[in-house]
Amino acid sequence: MSSKLDFGRVPTPDGVNGWWESLPPPANAVKVASTLRFDWVVIGGGITGLCAARRLAELSPDSSIALVEADRIGRGTAGRNSGFFVDLPHDISSESYSRSVEADKADIRLQRHGIDYVRSAVIEHGIDCDWRDDGKYHAAVNKRGKGALEHFAKGLEIIGEKFGWLDEAAIRAVTGSDFYKAAILTPGCSTVQPAALMRGLAAALPDNVKVFESSAVKGIESGAGVKRLTFAEGEIVAKEVILCTNSYAARFGKDANGLLPVYTFASMTRVMNRDEVARLGGLSSWALIPADPVGSTVRRLITDRICVRNHFAFRPDVSISEADISKARAMHQRSFDRRFPMLKDVEFEYTWGGALCLSANSGSLFGKRDDGIFQSIGCNGLGLSRGSSAGKLIAEYALGKSNELVQQVLKQPKPRPLPGRPISDIAVSTAIWFKELSAGAEL
Repeated sequence: MSSKLDFGRVPTPDGVNGWWESLPPPANAVKVASTLRFDWVVIGGGITGLCAARRLAELSPDSSIALVEADRIGRGTAGRNSGFFVDLPHDISSESYSRSVEADKADIRLQRHGIDYVRSAVIEHGIDCDWRDDGKYHAAVNKRGKGALEHFAKGLEIIGEKFGWLDEAAIRAVTGSDFYKAAILTPGCSTVQPAALMRGLAAALPDNVKVFESSAVKGIESGAGVKRLTFAEGEIVAKEVILCTNSYAARFGKDANGLLPVYTFASMTRVMNRDEVARLGGLSSWALIPADPVGSTVRRLITDRICVRNHFAFRPDVSISEADISKARAMHQRSFDRRFPMLKDVEFEYTWGGALCLSANSGSLFGKRDDGIFQSIGCNGLGLSRGSSAGKLIAEYALGKSNELVQQVLKQPKPRPLPGRPISDIAVSTAIWFKELSAGAEL
């Protein structure tokens, strides 16, 4: 019996990605432009797809593997985020941060598994992506934020995780800003230049992996033991397929799958001059997330740029408008000015968006579909760490391997579908608006 899977969404312009634009231009893309045959095809060149392709090649070195990406690797969502490999559970504002000691420890093991896997590839191949194991700062700007940090600290103590408190003077010595009143340093987070990491991982894939870019899959026909993938200029016939398409797999209506494409936005400054660097002070590189999870994430880069990320928008069609970009840029400018009044002449050079793949119950899609296609989709705001782990593990699962982490991911809940549109649009957008309103000074 044959089946067909159509792909209705592909990446669209969503601002100017500073991570990508600040790198040297890449080599020309190799496209799918004829009829090709492979044992395996991995669809999606983000962190999940890159790790899935790498692990397939490691475990099955005699297999031929294609990794196909609709855009350029490093220009998509994984290369657009803020570059945090977060090891800890994510919502630090909860009054009961540690919902379950064992559940939280399992989450941490999963995320650190992904971080370790990618770090080992970076070290082995000398990938130049500014990989840093310096941890991250959770910073508060007022009494409410301090209270959130105190709950966070209690949760970390319960699960036995190390952390350190910084008072107002100490966090000022890090950031150069008077804006923050207290912070917690968690040492297990790693940071990177995400576009450089994606490019580097693709370039360092084993020899039995062939990378195709600017090659959007139109559809997959499954039948007679093979899968036929169609493209604008060619096709691939493969024995097995792994989907790592995250937000682009979202479906609404009759067959809703509970995946929610929610955009977040970032802006990056031009390179600061010597006088501006001196006026700012602080450390030459640091990574900070807000006490309220909907507040402003800020990074100072070793290249003397500052990156600010905030604002969320539910976009079911996985595309954004110029108005979205303009609104985000204005919000970023306000956040930047409040934190860095000494840098009033430092302009933003780039502003962009990127789609997170969320679900209402933090569920994900992992395993084998009814049509015989494997999938690893949905990282719920922990894209780099959870995505890298899930990509590695879906390859192991697809090759018949089983271990504790594979079983852990298989037991995760599926995303909970929301009511059909437009009710879901209103519900999700209202929830985002309320959370941003509640974030207050943290924005």
